[in-house]
Amino acid sequence: MKNLLVAENIYKQFGNFTALNNVSIAIPRGSIFGLLGPNGAGKTTLLRIINQIAMPDRGQVYLDGKPLQPGDVAHIGYLPEERGLYKSMRVGEQALYLARLKGLSKTEAEERLKYWFDRLQIEGWWNKKIQELSKGMAQKIQFIITVLHQPKLLIFDEPFSGFDPVNAGLIKNEILQLKEEGATILFSTHRMDSVEELCDYMALIHRSNKLLDGKVSEIKRAYKSNTYEVGLESENNMVLLNDLKEKFVVGNTNFKSINDDLKVTIQLNNRETPNQLLEYLIGKARVNHFVEVIPSVNDIFIKTVTQNA
Repeated sequence: MKNLLVAENIYKQFGNFTALNNVSIAIPRGSIFGLLGPNGAGKTTLLRIINQIAMPDRGQVYLDGKPLQPGDVAHIGYLPEERGLYKSMRVGEQALYLARLKGLSKTEAEERLKYWFDRLQIEGWWNKKIQELSKGMAQKIQFIITVLHQPKLLIFDEPFSGFDPVNAGLIKNEILQLKEEGATILFSTHRMDSVEELCDYMALIHRSNKLLDGKVSEIKRAYKSNTYEVGLESENNMVLLNDLKEKFVVGNTNFKSINDDLKVTIQLNNRETPNQLLEYLIGKARVNHFVEVIPSVNDIFIKTVTQNA
């Protein structure tokens, strides 16, 4: 079975508001899947349905090829955007309590907690109360509790919220390590750079409808426009620019350079190749910079949402 989790035609309505309109996703086993969308798109509703916190009006969720059952909560680790720790409890006491709820024995839970407390360098936090911790510190505890029982599926909703860059990088590396160890990960985030760095697959939901779905690399390839960013040095940049505009679709760009470059983007038609463009440019000027413009996930997000506004 290639896909660990499949959600088919999920429809959910609250009163007269449609939160999800026949949304389907399939998450391949051992992958990291990014669920994207503007605020209010329906992402959290879908995550809550997968976690059986809410039920769909129509549609079905499958885990490991079987319809999702109440007992499957033991196979899922969920880090919600709204954190749910008891503020007056001590860190160790609470972590141990929640680990036991996930089916771990006291001895097993203590061993795994010691491993994670050491790994995330929080050994001295055991007797602290949650209310004594910063948002980022509490987030580390919540992350540990989410992954502690080694579930088949990990769901992170805005996992980097509250973290400074150092700790965000630490958690990012832990997520990648969990994937290497065989975990399947679904996460929702507004940080497009995280999607670029972490995700193998992604889906974009907007106004309750799925607009994009697939491998990140294939989606980015589909959004390419055969455009190249170039930096050129010549005796007369204005003459060169006019020559380029007569032959190509030329646009403005900006990048850091130690040279006094003419900086432009050049879009080719389907018959022209980058080699032909480079050969032409070499005959006209010194080429200091030549790179294909690959759309970022952030560019794709903005373009897709704007087009479907």
